[in-house]
Amino acid sequence: MKFVSVAIAIIFVINCSAQKTPSAVTKLSRPKLVVGVVIDQMRWDYLYRYYNRYGNDGFKRLLNQGFSCDNTMIPYTPTVTGAGHACIYTGSVPAIHGIVANDWVERSNESLMYCSRDTSVRGLGTTASNWAGQMSPKNMLTNTMGDELKLATNFRSKVIGISLKDRGGILPAGHSANAAYWFDDLTGNWISSTYYFSDIPDWVKKYNALRKQDSLMKNDWTLLYPQPSYIQSTEDDKAYEKLLESDGKRTFPHKYQSVIGSNDYNAFRASPFGATYTFDFAKETVSKENLGMGAETDMLCVSISTSDYLGHRFGPNSLEQEDAYLRLDKDLADFLNYLDKTLGKNNYLLFLSADHGSPQTAGYLKEKKYTTAGTLNNNDIVVDMNKLCKQKFGADTLVKKIFDYQLYIDMHRVDSLKLNHKEVKTFLVNYLKSLNEVWNAYDVDDFSTVTLPPKLKERLANSYYYRRSGDIQFFYKAQYTDYTTTGLEHGAWYPYDTHIPLLFYGWNIKPGRLTREVYMTDIAPTISAMLKIQMPSGCIGKVIEEVIK
Repeated sequence: MKFVSVAIAIIFVINCSAQKTPSAVTKLSRPKLVVGVVIDQMRWDYLYRYYNRYGNDGFKRLLNQGFSCDNTMIPYTPTVTGAGHACIYTGSVPAIHGIVANDWVERSNESLMYCSRDTSVRGLGTTASNWAGQMSPKNMLTNTMGDELKLATNFRSKVIGISLKDRGGILPAGHSANAAYWFDDLTGNWISSTYYFSDIPDWVKKYNALRKQDSLMKNDWTLLYPQPSYIQSTEDDKAYEKLLESDGKRTFPHKYQSVIGSNDYNAFRASPFGATYTFDFAKETVSKENLGMGAETDMLCVSISTSDYLGHRFGPNSLEQEDAYLRLDKDLADFLNYLDKTLGKNNYLLFLSADHGSPQTAGYLKEKKYTTAGTLNNNDIVVDMNKLCKQKFGADTLVKKIFDYQLYIDMHRVDSLKLNHKEVKTFLVNYLKSLNEVWNAYDVDDFSTVTLPPKLKERLANSYYYRRSGDIQFFYKAQYTDYTTTGLEHGAWYPYDTHIPLLFYGWNIKPGRLTREVYMTDIAPTISAMLKIQMPSGCIGKVIEEVIK
């Protein structure tokens, strides 16, 4: 018995000693660089629609060597660029991060507001009077995973955003970004604002001086392959496609020479060269800013806008869209190969997603005998409603604006005329419900009692921020969109607008595929968990555990 007691005592002492001995301290493992690639207006099915035509080093590399979340959905509506980019990097929704759309009405003073607008700053790289430079993340109410990365490293990490669209570069990079750059229609330059620094870096000035965009536009946009091989597309000339501004055509070849040297480079955005130009500038940013070369993890946020500009003009079934994605695949492959060579294949963590999807063009669906498809111009609705308000209430300017299926009433005018708020809103709701193209409409004050499918109601709740959202919410029927008879518009809650790609690749990512439903809000917490940093301040998403496992 005494022997047993002594043995137990010895074991106890050994265990205590083991517990007191510190384990070997190892350095925290993180990738050198996190790269976010957001393809503006990329439907999920584009990954497979053109799969057989993609090369092996672009989308196929991410699909086959990375982890694909095949059922990623957007958990709010409207599904537009500003809200989407904010959601991806904050892990939050418009009700919390405040970017309820690209444009809205500020309830405090009834003024129109653009999501990146900031009149307290001035543009850099453009003319002093150009409003395109007066941009910042000021209107975003929460921070991003880039902000949290900087906090975690005591601001030793660098975070930079790049996009042809200001909102595509600014919102992802966050509040504490080292820089954000966007394209200026007036000069054709990459520009920024005094929110980030007092003067644009010399390397950016030198890059702008090369005029690479002009060199790209000297070439006509012709098809990469013989036209008969484009079996996923319609014929070239379709009346429901918009004319391209640079050459006044909707058929190949497309010309951009008229843009060169002008004071309006907007047409360059709607060219496949815009994606090439963006990736080229991204590579220059990695090189000149030494991203991924220091002791801490850096982050580069890249948004490709060309796909959105082309989608709005030509639609998903056009020759232009198919050829643009085949070219985008080559640009993506080139960018990945650059990162491999510069940082090492397993030293960077990359994710690819989209800010929203896209419906089919109404004209295309009608051509294919879909009877439930069409368009309705929101501006026409506003005109018609104000005419009816003139008849009913004696005032014809009560409806201020419609932004993304949200109707804003001029409540100051309603009050000045001593009209009843509820009566005015009920009148307008009933008018919207009378339209054949409208599926439903309701007064936002009645949201708690409106009968809607639970999933849709959750998405609407995720979208409503009372300081910026409209007075009346309405929806078009499926496959009906807000636009004219040519082109298309997105923003609805239907799967074609909300089902997006989500691919993870590189550092600590093993090949895999997930078919259960996950959400756009899950991207930020998943990346944050991998980096072992706090998730963003307004994050409501969950870690996609299968990606990490």
